[in-house]
Amino acid sequence: MTKWQNFLFNQKDNSALVVFRMFFGFLMMAEAFGAIALGWVHETFVEARHTFTFFGFEWTDFLLGPFMTWYYVVMGILGICIMLGYRYKMSMFIFTMMWALSYFMQKSHYNNHYYLVMLVSFWMLLMPAHHYASLDVKFGRVKRALSCPNWCILYFKLQFAIVYFYATIAKLYPDWLMAKPIAIWLNNKKDYPIVGGLFEYDWFPHVIAYGGIAYDGLIIPLLLFPRTRFVAIILSLIFHLFNSAVFQVGIFPYFALAVAMFFFDPESIRRLFLRKKPAISPALSETPLVTNKWLPILFVVYFIIQIGLPLRHHFIPGNVLWDEAGHRLSWRMMLRAKSGYCVYNIETSEGENKRVYGRDFLATHQIHDVATRPDMLFRSITYLQEYLTEKDIEPKAIYCDCKLGVNGRRASQLTDPHFNMLNAKWNYFGKQEWIMEEPHLGWPAKE
Repeated sequence: MTKWQNFLFNQKDNSALVVFRMFFGFLMMAEAFGAIALGWVHETFVEARHTFTFFGFEWTDFLLGPFMTWYYVVMGILGICIMLGYRYKMSMFIFTMMWALSYFMQKSHYNNHYYLVMLVSFWMLLMPAHHYASLDVKFGRVKRALSCPNWCILYFKLQFAIVYFYATIAKLYPDWLMAKPIAIWLNNKKDYPIVGGLFEYDWFPHVIAYGGIAYDGLIIPLLLFPRTRFVAIILSLIFHLFNSAVFQVGIFPYFALAVAMFFFDPESIRRLFLRKKPAISPALSETPLVTNKWLPILFVVYFIIQIGLPLRHHFIPGNVLWDEAGHRLSWRMMLRAKSGYCVYNIETSEGENKRVYGRDFLATHQIHDVATRPDMLFRSITYLQEYLTEKDIEPKAIYCDCKLGVNGRRASQLTDPHFNMLNAKWNYFGKQEWIMEEPHLGWPAKE
């Protein structure tokens, strides 16, 4: 056995993994049932005719409708099963597949934590997180264990180090350093209780902007060293609870707080959450009880991909802030504020000219996204054609007049208004021919 295998499979106290399983299951239950209760599922999957799927998942349209409410009910129940450790492997597998499918079914409400949950779910499926304090142990389905392979702990540390590293790097651009997007977001939140008064000061957006850079860049180093972990937790509570209250970013703040457990001494986690759990013996910690020759390869390949994906926008011509090429799956979290509008000019086969607006064939929440995200705009042409067919209109050409403003700038032409979008093809690895060159994105904005 190589030193690398020994390192990955050495046994460590599994207290953090067991407690995280409980938090994870609870948060997934809350996310699923909360999405139903708040109307998110109805707006996204029931009411909308289309969901702007990821490329290749257009076939999922047949699932839309009331069925998706029950789909999320099942995911909520699976979250409970995961939390309790009831038929954990089966529950985790079904939940992972359902969550991934739900994620790939829609882009309108894209959020980085949806992607993160999908990644973590896959790895949780491979982890023995149900070998202590679970119904599977109580009913004799699995043997009780006090330890888990080291790779289970290492995964969370590496995954979140990557998330925070790229979140830090992405913020180091002029608009963020001038707090432009933050100022826009806070402008409509001045009536918030307690903190709302702070939003009226011009200096406060800069505090949030630079505080975000400092937190993302320092939190992992602070968690790694015992002397600074308490400071890291205090900062995390302030940072994440503020984001949760002000920006409504879903479960991510609590998800991130739960992951912080993996950076602490396992004995501290055991004493705090699992007081009846025996301590792991030193002899066991040095013995790799179970090994898998394929897992180290999967581990390395996975993290190479995780490191590489956020860099891809550097290899695509253009500005990611303008054309979004390489934005998704890159931990570019809450980076820009965009505004835009689209008009579709139709030239019919009879030689008539007609004008169609997004409100004519899109759900309300999709109109803004289509005008600011080129991949969704490209897909909207297909939905527009379906709408025109219903109206007995045969288009000879479709011209999209779309204007986009980035971080408070005056709107500029995003699409070529003279390009027939019926001839448009999506370039997966390069610049889209129907997107105009980005304007000067410096400040002050040119009028």
